[in-house]
Parts: sequence; C-alpha cells; structure tokens
Amino acid sequence: MRPDQRAAGDYADGMADNPPGGALPPPPAPAVQPPGSSAHHMPLRRLGWRRILLLAVVVLLIAAGAFFILFTLGTNLGAEALLVGVVAAILPVPVLVAAFLWLDRYEPEPLKYLIFCFAWGAFIATSIALKVNEAFAGLFKHWGLPAALTAVLVAPFIEELTKAAAPILLLIFRRREFSGITDGLVYCGLSAIGFAMVENILYLGGYGFRTGVQEYGPATGAQQVIAIFIVRILLFGFAHPLFTSMTGVGLGIAARTADRRVRILAPIAGLLVAMMLHGTWNLLPTLAAATGQPVIALYGYIGVMVPIFFGMVGLAVWLRAWEGRLTERTLPDYVRAGWLTPPEVAALGSLGRRHAARTWARRVAGDGGVRAMRGYQFAATRLALLRDGMRRGLDQKPAERDRTAREERELLDSIAAYRSFFVGRDPQAPVGVWDGQRYHLRFPDGSQRAVEAPDEPVVPIPVVLAPPPPAYPVGYGPPGWYGPRPAAPWPPGA
Repeated sequence: MRPDQRAAGDYADGMADNPPGGALPPPPAPAVQPPGSSAHHMPLRRLGWRRILLLAVVVLLIAAGAFFILFTLGTNLGAEALLVGVVAAILPVPVLVAAFLWLDRYEPEPLKYLIFCFAWGAFIATSIALKVNEAFAGLFKHWGLPAALTAVLVAPFIEELTKAAAPILLLIFRRREFSGITDGLVYCGLSAIGFAMVENILYLGGYGFRTGVQEYGPATGAQQVIAIFIVRILLFGFAHPLFTSMTGVGLGIAARTADRRVRILAPIAGLLVAMMLHGTWNLLPTLAAATGQPVIALYGYIGVMVPIFFGMVGLAVWLRAWEGRLTERTLPDYVRAGWLTPPEVAALGSLGRRHAARTWARRVAGDGGVRAMRGYQFAATRLALLRDGMRRGLDQKPAERDRTAREERELLDSIAAYRSFFVGRDPQAPVGVWDGQRYHLRFPDGSQRAVEAPDEPVVPIPVVLAPPPPAYPVGYGPPGWYGPRPAAPWPPGA
C-alpha cells in the first residue's frame, strides 16, 4: 500500500487515534476563511532589551574571534600566503553548505541560527582550539614527549567540544528550533564547515604556499597548494563534518524525547563518539609516520572512515524523507478536524509532490501563488512537527504546553490564510465542501453528491471547509466532531 493510500485510510479511521479524554488535546476548531482572502505570515517576535543585549554580545564575541584569527594567521603566514589560503579554503565551502541545506528542505532552519553556527565554528571554536593546542604542544615538549601527541590526545577533544558548543547552546535556549536529528546534523555540520575552512587556510597558506615559496619559489608553493587541496579537501573534506555529525545525532535525539535521562546522555554519547572518531582519524597518519608504513593510514581510511561516512550519508537521506512522511502520519488529525483535505496532506509527503503543488499554484495564481504555497508548505511541516512533539510529550511544564497551543493556533491560522488564497481560483476544480471525512461536490450538470477522498491525489485542490461547530462545554464530544455535515456545497463566494 502506498503512503498516500495509508494516509487516506487514516482519514477514514475517525477518532481511533485520539480517543476522548486522552492526553493529546484535539485540534482546535477552524474558522472559515472566505475565498480570495489574503495570506498572512506568522507574527514576528518583538525584540526586547534582553534579546538585543544578547544579540550584541554574540556579535561582539564572534567579531573578536574573527579579529583574533585574522591577526594570528596574518602574523604567522604573511599577507600573500594568507590570501592564497583564504581563496583556496573558501572554494569548497558553498558546496558543503549546499549539501547540508539540501537536507533541510522540508523545514528550513532560521538563517540567523545557521549563520551563528557557521561563524561560531569558524572564529570562536578555532580561536579556543588554537590556543589550547598550542599550550599542550608546548607542555608536551617541556615534558620531552613528541608534539604529535597533541593531534591525538588533545585536538579531538577540544575541537569537537568547541564545534558542538553553538548547537548545544541552541538546544538549551532555542529547543523549539530543533525538530530532530536532521536539524542537529545541519547545525553541527555548518559549525564544522566553518572550523574546517579556517583550519584549511592554515594548511593551504602556511604548510603549502609559504613553505614551498621559502624552499624553492612560487612555482613550488603553487604545486604544494594544489597537492594539499586535492588530499585535504577533495578527498577528505568530509572529515570535520563527519566527526561533528555524531554530536548532531545525539542533540537531535535529545530534542525529540521527553525522557530527562536521554536528554542528557544522548548529547554526551554523541560528543564522545565524535571525539573518538576524530582521535582515530588523527592517530592513523601518526602511526603511519612512526612506523614508516603508509598502508596503515590507507587501510584505516578505507576500512573505517569511508564506511562510516557512507553510513551517515544514508542516515541523513533517510531522515530527510522521514520529515516528509511525518506530515502523512500527523496531519490527518487536522483533516478529521476540518482544517485540511486529503489531497493537501498527500501533496506534502515528498519533495516531488511539493514541487508539483508549487507548479499548480503558479498555474492558477502566478508568482504570488508560488509564494503562498511555499508559506503553506512550511507552516504545515512546522505544524506536523509540533503535533509530533505533543504526542511525544516534549512539553513538561504548563507554560510550555500553553505556548505550544498558541503556536499551534497561529500555524493553523496561517495555513487557513494561505490555502484561502487558492480556493475558487482553479476553474478545473469542482465547487464543494470538505467535512472532515468526504467531499460534498456540485458538478457542472447541477447534480450534487458526496465523494470519498481519492487514493492518489497529485496536487492540492482546496475546497471550502465545513463551518466550525457551535461552542460546547470543554470535553463535549470526541475530538474533531463538528456536528451535522453539510448536505450540499456552499454557493460560490459564501
């Protein structure tokens, strides 16, 4: 049975999933939107003085880290080597960032948090890691130990901890922006990309160009830059994002569980795995250099790191599809309550269907219709994640539950406004009413009859929704009950 058929079957199951008196509250009653009303956006959160002060502190901290990194690298490398390193290190960044943003297509994260994670990894994490690694390298030298131990015993721990600090802060203070493991991978991946970019400046500009120029001239410097670029970026550019993605998995698990123990232990476990994987990566070339056997590093990379990398890629792709399927599992609650129709939910189940819906929106409403459809799809995905959080019991305090109820209502109002933009615009769509279980359609010959939801809806065809029920005492009637169903469609424009 196809996913859309299973979803259509869910619609017919009535109230089986949400019995009266259960812990999960029913969806609120929809307010009827007149056809053609304009869509509105989610209300903006006002910036209080505390938020402005926090924003200023974060900006100043990142700016200080950027100044420190530029000053340190400029002093150590020189202007010419720094410029070469910056240009070469920036080249892979758009590709890596695009790969992580591709994972986040269903419910894109706020741009400000993405920039925050990238900038934190590029400037704050590198600044702290650079000073700690230098301190321990000097300490090991004082003790008569090889400096290579820094890369194995110190760098993995301090680098993974500092890269993960920004996503951890978001989980603590902006938990609602974490919708699952995918968000953890995106936030941690961008922090790791920023960190790797600055680290690559040091390798490409310092160990590559500057060293080559000092030994044999500019031509050798350029050759060494190309060689390091091929090995460090083209072949192993996934290393830092791969390590930190382990922490992202732990943060994503913690964000979607109501168990306090899991909320604490999952991020710790993910961080420890990231540190061990990073330490193993640094250990392989150290052993190869110490024993004179380069094959150790080769076998380690091929036998350990490459399978882990492809395993994480497979997990990320599966999680991306899971977010689409979540709408088919969760939004039927709102179909039965009269907020949505089956084709609309089915059209959210994959990126291909969402693209088809935007194509239909452009045909019936132009560019404004595409913007409205995108807003509708984003709000519907947020609503599905919010409802899934309700089912999981993520809100422990009354204030959190009240805030979730308010956000649910705001999202539903936005969805109603977005969908009303399309009601009556498609001349090929019949006039009808969706009552939560079936359509009541009026056909061109004047006949009227009830029609079941199709098994394979392709694009959303909004119809007028049934009117909400009258006000009843709390707890009266099962969730989604809306009184007598309309026997015939409303006249156009009603």
